[in-house]
Amino acid sequence: MRVNSCFEENMAPESDHPCPPSSFEANYEKGNLVLTAEEKGEAQMNLRQLTIGKPPRHCMSSSQLSSASELELDIRVVTVRPSSDEDPPFVPVFRSGSCSDIGPKQSMEDEHICIDNLREHLGAAAEFPCPGAFYGVFDGHGGTDAASFVRENILRFIVEDTHFPDCAKKAIKSAFLKADSAFANVGSFDSSSGTTVLTALIRGRTMLIANAGDCRAVLGKRGKAIELSKDHKPDSTSERLRIEELGGVVYDGYLNGDLSVARAIGDWHMKGREGSSSPLTAEPELQEMVLCEEDEFLILGCDGLWDVMSSQCAVTIVRKELMIHNDPERCSRELIREALNRETCDNLTVVVVCFSPDPPPRLEMPKFKKSISVEGISLLQDALDNNM
Repeated sequence: MRVNSCFEENMAPESDHPCPPSSFEANYEKGNLVLTAEEKGEAQMNLRQLTIGKPPRHCMSSSQLSSASELELDIRVVTVRPSSDEDPPFVPVFRSGSCSDIGPKQSMEDEHICIDNLREHLGAAAEFPCPGAFYGVFDGHGGTDAASFVRENILRFIVEDTHFPDCAKKAIKSAFLKADSAFANVGSFDSSSGTTVLTALIRGRTMLIANAGDCRAVLGKRGKAIELSKDHKPDSTSERLRIEELGGVVYDGYLNGDLSVARAIGDWHMKGREGSSSPLTAEPELQEMVLCEEDEFLILGCDGLWDVMSSQCAVTIVRKELMIHNDPERCSRELIREALNRETCDNLTVVVVCFSPDPPPRLEMPKFKKSISVEGISLLQDALDNNM
């Protein structure tokens, strides 16, 4: 995350770095069709035409890891076997890996935290009701004080809140605001320093994502990217409305012409007196979900990653890497390497969390009937022509 004085001109928007184009998806009715000799000849002609089509388009640079056709094969062509009543309930196993890099900047202001076993970390005194984990990415600006403070204290504020563990959502919201207030009153820190905050608290199968800022949480679900947080950019519709209602302005994408995020802990030189309303808030947005067997991994990353890479591309890279070596730390390093190759202009921090000890399963090609109707061939040809 960058403040205006460090803003790099000519930074390509995320739309300039899309994931590979969507592959053709269609459903075909099953059935038998008796063809006349004339129809058989037409079908054979159409089949020959299918094999001489144009090559698929590629929109990835030479630095990217694999061709668009390979990525789309991994993403889109999925056969999901329905679970039977005899299948045991899904029990997630947490294992994580992380990587950080200073990137092209002069100093490193990011922090992160990875706790795969919360019971062990908190000790016997903590009344944590079930196995769990905690992860966070903190993208600092104006120095490292705010990011370091939040990293050291945010989990404590959560578990010590009176609402925890019965109402984790209230506890997390309260913890973010308490951390913001506490940071303002610590004399040894520079209260003008600030940080975005993205956390993932997992208890059993329930995962709660909390975000204040422009870091992002993305779930890998059988190869598809599911965004679990919203980037709090000042020029987004909802954030701009909130900012303007509180007397702030958005200038050239920056809050009050100074800060490139709409939510953060710290930055007390912008918030003013403690307790007063401010267009810059530390209140997080929350997303809760119950993990299932199809949920393979979670990516937490600062905006230095998402500035140059879409959520779907990141999920595709991680899944392909896990199928090779099943190591989340190596996956996080690969995402950092790819972002550097794409010339990110910011610090980089990535956390990859796997929910199973096994690598993701290979996605299966759907099986088609040996025979296909003339109408089916015509539908295929039209679709392929429209996607070339």
